Amino acid sequence: MSRISVRGFAVASATAVTTVGAVVGVAAGGQQQGSSDPIEATAADSTLLADIPAGQQAVAQTASLTQQADVQSTAADAEARKSAEEAARKQAAKDAKAKKAAADKAAAEKLAKEREAKEKKKEEIASRSATRDASSFPQQASYTVAEVQAMARQIVPSGQFQCFSNIVDHESTWNYKATNPSSGAYGLVQALPAGKMASAGADWQTNPATQIKWGLNYMNERYGSPCDAWSFWQANGHY
Repeated sequence: MSRISVRGFAVASATAVTTVGAVVGVAAGGQQQGSSDPIEATAADSTLLADIPAGQQAVAQTASLTQQADVQSTAADAEARKSAEEAARKQAAKDAKAKKAAADKAAAEKLAKEREAKEKKKEEIASRSATRDASSFPQQASYTVAEVQAMARQIVPSGQFQCFSNIVDHESTWNYKATNPSSGAYGLVQALPAGKMASAGADWQTNPATQIKWGLNYMNERYGSPCDAWSFWQANGHY
């Protein structure tokens, strides 16, 4: 309903009320109350109520609701962003802790492997080294097989002795004066040429301990150990 139609309706209504009032007044003796004109007062009130169109009122209400929704949405976005940032911070801390734990574990494992390798290296060195120096044995005019073997057990590391013994069994049957008539190989380990054993001692021809020392060094240097030398011997029939 437009402003003009509202105002016209108000004037018509006021006129009707005045007419009824006049009739009532006449019936009551022709007396009227009030000093103001009822038609003007009613028309003025109707005009004030109708000054703001209904459409504009609806727009104002919609704008207010939209503003409230925007405020709520902004607050919700801020809360969601705060929650996401907190979750990301916690996850980052968790990842950093897990990464540090993994790095510590890897470092510990690496250190353990290094220590194990060092210990193994020490054992290998010990197994390749003579347990007793050949010069510590008193020299004799001659030696039995049992005496020569006893000397070998004291010179060759225990973990390598059986392999060393296997080679000597096949090469000389523990005869420190054994000589190969065709090649000239000599001694317990059949050194060729025989004179090479002089590097272990000048008494290489008569001292089994010197021959054992030289043979052990030869096996270590050429094959890695007496057991490696024995593996080669088994595959090839010589070393």
